[in-house]
Amino acid sequence: MSDKSAGPPATTPTASHTTNPFEALAKPRRPRAHKRSATGFIPDGPKHLNEIFPGDETAWKNAQKANEQELRNDVQDINAQISRHVEFTLSRQPFNVDELAMFQASALSVRDKLVHNWNKTQTAHTEAKVKRVYYFSLEFLLGRQADNALLNLDVKPSYNDSLKQLGFSLEDILDVERDMGLGNGGLGRLAACYLDGTATLGIPAWGYTIHYQQGIFKQILNSKGEQVEVPDPWLENGSPWEVPRLDAAVEIKLRGEATRGENGKGGGTWTGGTDVLAIPYDIPVPGFRTTSTNNIRAWAARGKVSFDLAAFNAGDYEAAVREAEEASRISAVLYPSENHDAGKSLRLQQQYFWVAASLHDICRRFRKLREPWTAFPDYNAIQLNDTHPTLAIPEFMRILVDEEGQDWDTAWDITKRTFAYTNHTVLPEALEKWAVPLVEWLLPRHMQIIYDINLFFLESVEAKFPGDRARLARMSLIEEGFPKRVRMAHLAVIGSHKVNGVAELHSDLVKTQLFPDFVEFFGKDLFTNVTNGITARRWLYQ
Repeated sequence: MSDKSAGPPATTPTASHTTNPFEALAKPRRPRAHKRSATGFIPDGPKHLNEIFPGDETAWKNAQKANEQELRNDVQDINAQISRHVEFTLSRQPFNVDELAMFQASALSVRDKLVHNWNKTQTAHTEAKVKRVYYFSLEFLLGRQADNALLNLDVKPSYNDSLKQLGFSLEDILDVERDMGLGNGGLGRLAACYLDGTATLGIPAWGYTIHYQQGIFKQILNSKGEQVEVPDPWLENGSPWEVPRLDAAVEIKLRGEATRGENGKGGGTWTGGTDVLAIPYDIPVPGFRTTSTNNIRAWAARGKVSFDLAAFNAGDYEAAVREAEEASRISAVLYPSENHDAGKSLRLQQQYFWVAASLHDICRRFRKLREPWTAFPDYNAIQLNDTHPTLAIPEFMRILVDEEGQDWDTAWDITKRTFAYTNHTVLPEALEKWAVPLVEWLLPRHMQIIYDINLFFLESVEAKFPGDRARLARMSLIEEGFPKRVRMAHLAVIGSHKVNGVAELHSDLVKTQLFPDFVEFFGKDLFTNVTNGITARRWLYQ
C-alpha cells in the first residue's frame, strides 16, 4: 500500500495486552467541532459525537454502560452472552441446540464485541478527521472468521472453557463455519492481510468489494469420478459476521446516452439507461489485541424495482421479476466466465457497479467535512488492487467534472494524488483490456472521459518525444485492432501517483519489461516495490 503514513500514529501491541493502538486514535490530533448525522457528520456541531443523544442523555449513557458490562470476557459472562443469542436471536431452547446453532450463537456473541469496538474506532476516526485508506479489491479471501476473531480479541481460552461448560467443543464449533465466499486466491488473501494489518497498526482503512451470493465455486467428484465445479452457497445458513446497511443503498446507472463538454474538458451529461441498487454489507475486521477495528464493505446488487405487480397480474410472471433477476446477476459469482459476450459484459458491469458504489460512499463521507475538493487527497487514499477497479479513475473524473463542477486539470490533479495501483502480473496478455464497443454501450460517458484522458496524455508524450509514433502507439490507452480495446493497466498507471509490484524481482520486471515507456516518461519515482508478507497471527500463531 503506497500511503501507510495516513492517519494517526500507530503503537505496536505487545503480548501482555497492556499497549493499545486505539489509545492513539482516541486522542484526536486535529479535533474539530462537528455533529454526527445518520450518514456521517457535519463539522460545525459539538466537539464530540457522544454529546448529541435523542431523548434522555443519561438514559442512553446508562444503557451503554450496561451494554459494556454485558460484553465482559469472564467465562460466566460469555455463557450468558451465548445463551442470550440462543434464546432471543435464534429463538431456541438449550435442549434444542445443535452444533450449527451453537456456532451461530457463539459467533453472534463475538460479533457483539467486534461491533462495539468498530463503533468506538469509527467514532475516534471521525472526530479526528483522519486520512483513511480505501482498499479496492475484487476479492477478499478472509477464510473462516471465528477463529481469527477469537484470537485477535484475545478471548479464545475463555470461549474454549465456556463451550465446554455448555456441552460443546470449540474445535467442533469452529469446524461448522463456512469460508466467506468473497475471494479465491493470492489477490484476495493479500487484501485480507492488509485489512488485518492496518487494524492492528491503528491505520484507518476500509476495504471495498462485491457481496457475492455464490462465491466462486467448489470442486466435487461426480458419479463418473470426474472433477466438476458446482456453486458454493456460502450464505445458505446466513453469515453472523456481516451487518446489512439497507438504509445506505446507492443507485448505479448503466447504459444510457452521454454528451461531452467543450474541448473535452468541460462537464458532460449522462442520462437515460437503467439503475441498479447497490446494498452495502459491513464486515468488521479486528486488529490483534487492540480495540482498533476496520471494515470491509461489500456491495450486493438488487433491482430498483423488485417486483412488477402489473406484469404479474397480466400473467407475465417472468417479466414481473426480470429486472430484479438481471440486477442480481451482477453480484452472483466471483469471476463469471469470459468465454462468451454475456460473461464479458457481466464482468464489466461488476467492476463498474462496485467502484461506482464505493466512490459514492467515499465522496459522501468527504462532503460531510465541507472541505474543498482539492483537499480530497489529504483525507483519502485509494489503492487499486490489480486492474479490476481501474474504472474508478474515469468514474472519479466524472464525479469531479460533471457533478462537482471542477475544471479538468484540477480534477486530474486530484485524481492522480488520490489513486495508487498494485500490479500483480508481468505477462502482457494477462493485463485486462475491454472492447471499446462494450464500454461505449455500458458506460458511454466513461468512454468519452477515457478518450479525453488519452488525448491529453498523448499530447504530453508527443511534447517530450516528438515524432515518435511507435511510442505513442505503445503508450496509448487504446489498443488498435478489431475491435479497439481499452488498456486498463495503462489507465491505472497514468491515473496513479504510485505503482508497485508485489516482490522485489516482480517490481523490477514491471519497470524493465512491462512499463519501460512509462518509466522513461514519468521517471523511476512513480514505481516502487511493496513485498507481500503474511499475517503471522493467522499462519503461525493459530
